[in-house]
Amino acid sequence: MTTAGVVIFDVNETLSDMAPMARRFAEVGAPELLAKVWFASLLRDGFALTSTGATERFSVIGAGALRSVLSGVDLTMDLSSAVQHVMDGFSSLGLHPDVPDGVRALAAGGARLFTLTNGSVQVAERLFGAAGISQHFEGLLSVDDAGVWKPAPGAYAYAARMCGADPTDMILVAVHPWDIDGAARAGLHTCWINRGDDTYPDYFRPPEIMVTALPELAGYLT
Repeated sequence: MTTAGVVIFDVNETLSDMAPMARRFAEVGAPELLAKVWFASLLRDGFALTSTGATERFSVIGAGALRSVLSGVDLTMDLSSAVQHVMDGFSSLGLHPDVPDGVRALAAGGARLFTLTNGSVQVAERLFGAAGISQHFEGLLSVDDAGVWKPAPGAYAYAARMCGADPTDMILVAVHPWDIDGAARAGLHTCWINRGDDTYPDYFRPPEIMVTALPELAGYLT
């Protein structure tokens, strides 16, 4: 059991199902496999800027990375239109099926719920509104206001300040091992959602809790 009164959620891929983004690539004439290459490139460049003390919005890096991965591809439309079409896909994503029940179970147990995303708050607002779970979240946080991307320590420190909580009373929930590692090094408890029977890298700090679906987490918290 883990004592944590504040639950902090990553959003992209952890709560949102980004699988439909691959279809967006196909619709502009690009291989669906490029969706994973693009998202990895987006994160890489965001992390690189953070490591130098710089920062940029998720949408700006996302569009720039798209231009790079789509360059040279025989597209069905011009490059600018293709970039816009893929980026617009974020507005039509939904939550993973296990998320609404998991959020309700955590809220029913008395946990304070927040998000901390490298993306925009607006994405979470739309996702939660469509699923009818907005009322369970006390706050939606973005690194846009922290001035530094996760997994830099300053991002988690920002969340602690905004929640008015000590990191030791917070748990970060994510599907990304790099996020779990960053939160652990910042003093937070951690929960890794492993929906796909993946292997956790042994060079990162391990999660305290591993679940295959979000509703399982409520049973681990006191």
